[in-house]
Amino acid sequence: MDMKKINFAQRKAKDFNILTRLYQFYALYILFLPLFSLLFYKFKVKRNKQLEKKPYIVAANHISYMDVFVVNHAIARPLAYMAKQELFKTDSWAKRWVTRNVLRLGGFAVNREKVSISTIKSVKEVFKAKYNLCIFPQGGIRKNKTIENINPGFIYFAKTNKIDILPIALSGLETYNWKPFKRQEVNICVGKPISYKLKDEEIISEWCRQIANLTGYENKNS
Repeated sequence: MDMKKINFAQRKAKDFNILTRLYQFYALYILFLPLFSLLFYKFKVKRNKQLEKKPYIVAANHISYMDVFVVNHAIARPLAYMAKQELFKTDSWAKRWVTRNVLRLGGFAVNREKVSISTIKSVKEVFKAKYNLCIFPQGGIRKNKTIENINPGFIYFAKTNKIDILPIALSGLETYNWKPFKRQEVNICVGKPISYKLKDEEIISEWCRQIANLTGYENKNS
């Protein structure tokens, strides 16, 4: 396979299958959690047991490179996610390895400055496959414990696909802990779904309110 010819923003429903789910299970429960929860972190998950059995746009604040794994742990459902296009590089063995694993985990590329038609179509394919879609409305990683500069793109995808938004609040990974057996507490809280039928400004306001309340961060969007 010539990876240089692949459109990493373009995925089909058949790409989000049982193999994707098994790879996610392997990466999360065989590799990530046993290592990091034993040595470095204490993951405390507060799930919402009243969630309907339907796909959501899972919208989390973004504080670390581990966020995809902890969000997957919290939602415990099939999950695809948008990854910045900068992750999809093929000019070295190491970068090709990262790209292959992002794809296997259910990721696809997004240009955060200008979303491509391929990305828009891929989102529809995610929901056709009955997967949930993880998006980080703040774009890049934000470690300053504030909720601000929200990219409204997740609202566009919610409305065009008629999918409700599920806030997930992350805190405790603003700094990494590499001291074995001095486990740092990480909190992952699943909020209440936000209807895609609300006005754009109402969705952003409610998402920011929930994330701020669940993390204790300052809400600069209020």
